[in-house]
Amino acid sequence: MASSSSQRRSVGLMAVCACLWSIAGIFIKLVPWNAMVIAGFRSLIAAAVVLIFMRMTGRRVKLNLSSLQSGVCIAATFFAFVSANKMTTAANAIVLQFTSPVFILIISALVFHQHFHRADLITVVITLFGISLFFFDKLGAGKLIGNCLAILAGLFMAGMYVITGRTDDDSRMSGILFGHLLTAVIGVPMIFIFPAPVSSTAVISVLALGVIQLGIPYILYGLAVKDCPPLACSLVGAIEPLLNPFWVFIFNGEQPGKFALLGGAIVIAAVTGWCVWRDRFVSVNSQNSLDD
Repeated sequence: MASSSSQRRSVGLMAVCACLWSIAGIFIKLVPWNAMVIAGFRSLIAAAVVLIFMRMTGRRVKLNLSSLQSGVCIAATFFAFVSANKMTTAANAIVLQFTSPVFILIISALVFHQHFHRADLITVVITLFGISLFFFDKLGAGKLIGNCLAILAGLFMAGMYVITGRTDDDSRMSGILFGHLLTAVIGVPMIFIFPAPVSSTAVISVLALGVIQLGIPYILYGLAVKDCPPLACSLVGAIEPLLNPFWVFIFNGEQPGKFALLGGAIVIAAVTGWCVWRDRFVSVNSQNSLDD
């Protein structure tokens, strides 16, 4: 079991990761390209960032079942989420993707026979409820296929969290690299189907997406998941959908409604309380192990 300080560090890395993930909307709006093309090019750049990091830190590229599985889950998450954004509202896509904590519990319980504490279950329920409130004013039925794709993105994201949390460091980073490469291989050729006018704004925005919004955050995620359980990563990752509307408010002047503010307060309180509880739980268990 990881030490209390290691888990605190990992939760902090995951929080920074989620904050960087949340800036996607700012730059995507500045790129007049098809979503698949954007996904492909930003992942191509992100793959270069991850590969440079692996070379600088002496990590090896490992091709095995876990790295391939996590790579497929990551790429599938990207494409399902991008497609959902095209077929339903962005709010629906964000909220429904963050059903991932529920899928993590289901996968871990059914496949790995893992037992969770009541506090974990309660936190998942409260977090999902808070996120739903956050977008209550905008969350409608949407288009059925788009909503289903967003939920599918949540399932693939849960798979990513579970698989990367159960493998070694080299395989974990390799899986992240493969996920970006697979997305690039599928998305970049779409430029021959969908027009992609080149401008300085578009190029700078795609570079920002590849390096700051995707490349660096997934390195942080790869480091965090080593000592941060999949469910914890998913819950802390809820920072992403909470921050998105605030970036919109800062850059576009759209003010969050009362339900959004209430939902944000609920999620922040739930995740903070859960992190404090888990920190004490790990500390007590570590002390008991030493006493034994």
